Amino acid sequence: MNIARTDWARALGALPAEEIRAAAAQFARSLEVQDISLPQAGLGLLTLTDSAFHQPFYLGEVLVARAHVVLRTADGAEASGGAVILDDSKQLVRAMAILDAVLAAHLPGWESAATLLQRGHAVHAEMAAQRQHLLARTRVDFSILGLDEEEEEDDE
Repeated sequence: MNIARTDWARALGALPAEEIRAAAAQFARSLEVQDISLPQAGLGLLTLTDSAFHQPFYLGEVLVARAHVVLRTADGAEASGGAVILDDSKQLVRAMAILDAVLAAHLPGWESAATLLQRGHAVHAEMAAQRQHLLARTRVDFSILGLDEEEEEDDE
């Protein structure tokens, strides 16, 4: 599994939410799940830095959900996981946090979560390729627009 942990939520987010919840529920049946902080959903302020004056510019509000869990196995092993997503589903972000902990600590059955992660990564990569293709089709070459005006000025 060569996917960076920082990309796990993005990859899992490319899959249907019900599939993520079902996989997490399967792990939750065999592990003790403790919420370190209750799953929260709300609005976050998206801030960018103005390039001219280097001042914060508030672009707008986005939906944000976050969760942090600790999983315990029957033999006492612990694993911590968390997730922050641009969504308002507390159940989904908690499910992603559970899968994050399972994958990070290679808890029993982690292979099924890794397969899910790989599939999500492939779906995300395909969506990114489609976006790149659309972007390439809409690219405009502005350099040819200036040639006609320059040629007309030279002719005068």
